[in-house]
This record gives sequence, C-alpha cells and structure tokens, in this order.
Amino acid sequence: MKNFEIPAFECETGNYHTFCPISCVAWLYQKIEDSFFLVIGTKTCGYFLQNALGVMIFAEPRYAMAELEEGDISAQLNDHEELKKICLQIKNDRNPSVIIWIGTCTTEIIKMDLEGIAPKLEKQIGIPIIVARANGLDYAFTQGEDTVLAAMAHRCPEYKNSELRQEPTNKIDNSSQIKINNSSNNNFISERIELPKSKLVLFGSLPSSVASQLNLELKRQSILVLGWLPSQRYNELPSLGEGIYVCGVNPFLSRTATTLMRRRKCQLIGSPFPIGPDGTRAWIEKICSVFNKTPVGLNERENQIWKAVQDYTRIIKGKSVFFMGDNLLEISLARFLIRCGMVVYEIGIPYMDKRYQAAELLFLQQTCKKMNTPLPRIVEKPDNYSQVQRMHELKPHLAITGMAHANPLEARNINTKWSVEFTFAQIHGFSNVQDILELVTRPLRCRSGIMSDFQSLSKQTNKMNSI
Repeated sequence: MKNFEIPAFECETGNYHTFCPISCVAWLYQKIEDSFFLVIGTKTCGYFLQNALGVMIFAEPRYAMAELEEGDISAQLNDHEELKKICLQIKNDRNPSVIIWIGTCTTEIIKMDLEGIAPKLEKQIGIPIIVARANGLDYAFTQGEDTVLAAMAHRCPEYKNSELRQEPTNKIDNSSQIKINNSSNNNFISERIELPKSKLVLFGSLPSSVASQLNLELKRQSILVLGWLPSQRYNELPSLGEGIYVCGVNPFLSRTATTLMRRRKCQLIGSPFPIGPDGTRAWIEKICSVFNKTPVGLNERENQIWKAVQDYTRIIKGKSVFFMGDNLLEISLARFLIRCGMVVYEIGIPYMDKRYQAAELLFLQQTCKKMNTPLPRIVEKPDNYSQVQRMHELKPHLAITGMAHANPLEARNINTKWSVEFTFAQIHGFSNVQDILELVTRPLRCRSGIMSDFQSLSKQTNKMNSI
C-alpha cells in the first residue's frame, strides 16, 4: 500500500466571485461551427455578453440575446410565440444545424418552462433545440460549458456494437503494427497503416488544433479516438452507450461525466487531466491501461518537454504561489507548478467534486511527495477577505486570482495573474506547456526586469517553429 499524506480540505462560506456561466458562449459558439446560441435573459445579460465577449451584437456573430421585457416577466406575453418569432428569424438569417438556448437567472426566477417549450418549437421550425441552464447560480463560470455538454450528451446517437466491428481478426503485435520514425524529435505513425477505432470518446471543448494534438498523441499509442463531445459540427456527435469509454480533458466537467455514466451508460476513465507534460503523460498512460496498450516513448517525450522549458522553470523554481479560486482549473495548475519547483501555499476553488477529480488529487499527492514539498491546503468556496489576510501573512510571490482582486493585490505589492487567462489559453497537451509557463512567469519577469531577454527568446522559438 502506498502511504501518501492526505490533503487538508477546508470549506469557508465566501461568495462566488466569478464570471457568469453564460460566458461559455464565448468559446462554444466558435467550437461548434454550425450552431447558434440564444441567451434568454435581461438587459444585464446582454451588456455582460457585449462587454465580456468583445464582439458587438450588431456584428452578427453566431449568438444573440432574447431580451426579457416586463410583459414576459409578468406573464402577459406568450413565451412560446415570442421564442418562435426569434427562432424563425434565426432560421431564415443563419440556418444553423442546432439552436442552443441558454437559460439565465431570470428564467429560473420566473419559472420559464424552456424544457417544455423547446420540443414543441423544434417540431414546428425543423431545427434541433437544446436547452442549457447556464445561469449565475453555478459555482464557477466554466460550469456553463459543463451544463451545455451535459444537455448535448442526450442528443448523441445510440452506440451499436456492430459500428466498431472492423478490427482485424489476426492480432498483430504493436511493434509490427505501427512503424515509428525515430529520425526526428517527434515520432509519427506511418499514414499507410490504418488502425481500428477504439471505443473512446473524449469530452471537453478545446481548439481544433489542440484536439488534433491529443488525437495524435493517442494515435502514437495505437488508440484512435471515436469522437469528441462537442464535435465541430452537430451532425458529427459521437455515438454513446454501453461499451463506450469516455474521458474528460477539463476538471470542471463533472456534470457531463455524471450524465455520460448514468444516462448514457458509458464507462468513465478517471485520470489526471492533460495539463502540463506530467499530466499529459499520466492521462495517456491511464487511457493506454484501459485499452491494454503498452505506452511507447512517453517518458522520453515528457523529458524532452521539460528540457525545452527549463529557462522558464528556473525563474519560478523556489517561488511561491497562492490560488484564490475562480475557474476550477486550480488543482491541475497547482500540481503542474509544484512539479516545476514552486511552493503552493493555498488552493482556493469555488467547487470541488472529489469523485471526478479523485485521480488528479492522488496525482497531486504523488507530485508533492516526489518534489519533497508539503501538500497545500485546499479551500472550497473560500472567503476572499480571509484569503487576503492570509496572503498578507504568507507574502506569496504570485497570486492567481479573478480580475476583481488583481488591482488591490498589486497595490499590496503582490504579483498577480488573471485566472481567466488560463481558461482561454491553450494549456493542454505536450505542445502547449510553454504557453502556461509564459502566463505564470510574465508577472515575475515584469517585476524583475528580464522581459526583454524572453522576448528575444520567444522570437527565436517562433523562427525555429517556422523552419
């Protein structure tokens, strides 16, 4: 039995200082290319979208506001007819493959029956309508994506065993089945060999380039991904059902994981998340173990990445960091930074699903033991006033915080980084480790005056990538 120090969990009674979850529209409408998002709320919701997303409504992006007026709130207007007018206009102007309704706080308060209206309206206009209650009652703004994906999981086609019966009858050893070219630093699989698709579906919204990188990493291990939730197009949603394995790429998707297991009868692969070279290696190794594959070249790949970013890790080694809690990525980021040599004083997190993040928590313990550093305290639903007092005593080198507290902390001579930047940056997989470290080290470099050296370094890196 492995004996690890158990992390100390605490729970405070602080408010949720976070964005509204309807901000998930910002990245989901770009990911699902043939979708249209309709946010049903008040003027406040419209102002938030207009300012937070950086795109004006009249620029005609693939999302819009259905603004509730006094007649809607007082039940003087027919909700079905009003929404029908808007959806018909969307169909005529944009003709999307799916319309996703985002319910807000107001629709909850006035008990607007969106789930009852959507099926009737769907038949009338001939376009699928998905309802997601991504309102401010959630713990963190990233849970908006969780709500949308959980609702979308119900629309995935049913998996039939005959779909994947394309595997060859004669089993071939992996070493002879896949040809690895070792002449370059990046191993790749010969395009002439076609592998049978594995019963694996990955869930979580990532940029297409990052999703392709993760697909390629698994392909190197003889595992072909069946599909992604969400897919780039609505009609490409993966098949789900008994016999399908699902694995998440983000720690804030616990509701989607529960839906996939309980409603769609899929089997969840519990693993650390592919953030940082250590997390990506552990994520791939866990998937390989489920499909009885022996990992090939992962340790070498991880060591190669660590070597490539050692100029960044030198800056943060021995430095301390304090997570105030904002986007539910805190555990994974803290584990990665500890592996880089940092000391994490506290991990504040708005909400903690210990079942979904069990593998990540265990990996955090293993990393602390490996780096011979104490386990950080994990504070769920932290009280920000108490956190500021603790930071005043601990004096961390860096605080990763929401935008509301960044300027007050800077005034107290504490370097800060907005946690929302990690949500929108490409931080998954082996190839994006430098992007995470660029975000983390930038405030420290600005303070110490070595920004110019790294600007020249990044230019050299860009030149090398272009060659």
